[in-house]
Amino acid sequence: MATAAGPQTPGALSASTMCEALLTTLSERGDAVALRTPDDAVSLTYAEFDERLRRVASGLAGLGVGHGDAVGLMMTNRPEFNLVDAAAMLLGAVPFSVYNTSPAEQVGFVMGDAGNRVVVCERQFLPVVEAAREHGASAVEHVVVLEEGLPDGDPAFDLEATARAVGPDDLLTLIYTSGTTGPPKGVQTTHANMLAELRGVHAAVPVTPHGRQISYLPSAHIADRWASHYSGLMAYGNTITCVAELPQVIPVAAQVKPTVFGGVPRVWEKLKAALQAGGVEPDPALGPAVKERLGFSETEWFVTGAAPTPVEVLDFFAVLGIEICEVWGMSETTCIATTVRPGALRPGSVGTPIDGVELRLADDDELLIRGGTVMAGYRNRPDLTQETIDADGWLHTGDIARFDDDGYVWIVDRKKELIINAAGKNMSPANIESQLKSAGPLIGQACVIGDRRPYNVALLVLDPESGADPTAADVLERVKQEVEVANGKLSRVEQIKRFALVSDEWLPGGDELTPTMKLKRRPIAEKYAAQIEELYT
Repeated sequence: MATAAGPQTPGALSASTMCEALLTTLSERGDAVALRTPDDAVSLTYAEFDERLRRVASGLAGLGVGHGDAVGLMMTNRPEFNLVDAAAMLLGAVPFSVYNTSPAEQVGFVMGDAGNRVVVCERQFLPVVEAAREHGASAVEHVVVLEEGLPDGDPAFDLEATARAVGPDDLLTLIYTSGTTGPPKGVQTTHANMLAELRGVHAAVPVTPHGRQISYLPSAHIADRWASHYSGLMAYGNTITCVAELPQVIPVAAQVKPTVFGGVPRVWEKLKAALQAGGVEPDPALGPAVKERLGFSETEWFVTGAAPTPVEVLDFFAVLGIEICEVWGMSETTCIATTVRPGALRPGSVGTPIDGVELRLADDDELLIRGGTVMAGYRNRPDLTQETIDADGWLHTGDIARFDDDGYVWIVDRKKELIINAAGKNMSPANIESQLKSAGPLIGQACVIGDRRPYNVALLVLDPESGADPTAADVLERVKQEVEVANGKLSRVEQIKRFALVSDEWLPGGDELTPTMKLKRRPIAEKYAAQIEELYT
């Protein structure tokens, strides 16, 4: 019911499992559009979604999928993903997604760890799935190719019966962390974990139900799983528009007018650069025109996370009336653990904890978290689980943080990634890299090196959208100017003394970046060892 304190609380948040939450929303939303593509080639109302769920769930049951069984998914952002995932969930199964950029060896490892017998994939990913069988996914018996038809069965299939058999502590999904080192770890997320997350976030930022969202981040990552699938679709009864190609997100936003919109820092950095290239400067008078043009006129919550966002980017949009709230969380904490609240911006901070989450700092300032959103553990890795969650239930995040006098959390850097130079000075490479990437339009990626070294150097990659030639003398000079701009905002010890331009583009899921665009620092150091040593010669 609506209250003076804020929007209506969705009835689905009173559920004990996500199965119950979805069934509640299905019963309430009827003819409202649940899932669509931007061109409406696919558009399902909640009533049609309900009918399709029963057929697909019955078909999956016919393949032997039942309570506790893992089901592998390899698809782009499309309504069929949500359909198959939700159908498997309502059977009490454990659907999980694989990064579409993963090689067969990694897909094999993940599916071998999950132990799934069924995979549903697009035809374009079939060769990788088939090859994965030779790399650990030996349990896979059925590969369903989406273009050849989804599993189909009885439209009168009793979803309510299978859903009732699911308990709060049953597994909801597996999130395989992409990891900057070592093989992926399977984070086990329960129904209770996700409901604790949904309730905690709603208490922190009570957005209005029955809104509009865009699903475009990888479904294998906790961010889109939480934001679009479990929160937007199942809890809030929103209309989800699925976008398979990242460059289409902003044009689609103008059509959809999302009520909630989030993006990794690079999305906001590129949008800022595009606006400035079009002559838009931070001027409050321009705010309503810019928001209308971008489709943000009805957005209640703008979100960014996964990496630090340059304060200059946050300030630029804030002047235009687009208040981007930084959040912090992990796969292991079922997504968001802290958030800046709309109307209470503190640029550079990741805000305060959501309801139900406790935070404290260890003796070395590592951030520890405890609460209902903390995962059930890593799949098949009790040793690693025990190493990560201590006997008192505190999850050791690996992030170094500080609290200010008002209780706001500030993330310094990853515990294992801090640079300690030859003189013993501690520095955050992420902070330096953020300054480099926001100094101008040319630098698209940056990796700072300086651990146990006399000074900092950087490997820089041009933004492919700049169209600049890394071998051109004028480009080198312009990059040098951007480095000088960044250095002007850094302390002397943090500044970049030398840099090298890398000609190859760094792509998500490649040698240098994880699928969620985090730097793979150790592989980068190994791959570019010769260039790095030249910078210190």
